[in-house]
Amino acid sequence: MHRDRGIPNVGAIDPELETSPIAEELHEDSETLRLAVPGGAVCYFNSQPFNSGDVVRSGTVLLACRDGIWVELGPADPNNP
Repeated sequence: MHRDRGIPNVGAIDPELETSPIAEELHEDSETLRLAVPGGAVCYFNSQPFNSGDVVRSGTVLLACRDGIWVELGPADPNNP
């Protein structure tokens, strides 16, 4: 799995800023979300753009940008990299 070193910490979601949808890795609605997101290749987290394939940490969760949506990769414990 991904290590915390070098992965940007984007903090918590600010509801007043643009953030792409977040889906669980194997969640049945992931494909529906993917089809609903225009543009596809860029994800936004608090209005900051990220490219498809980028991984970020939000709190203790790792998120990967995949075709315009964030996919949860699992926990990221910053105290135990």
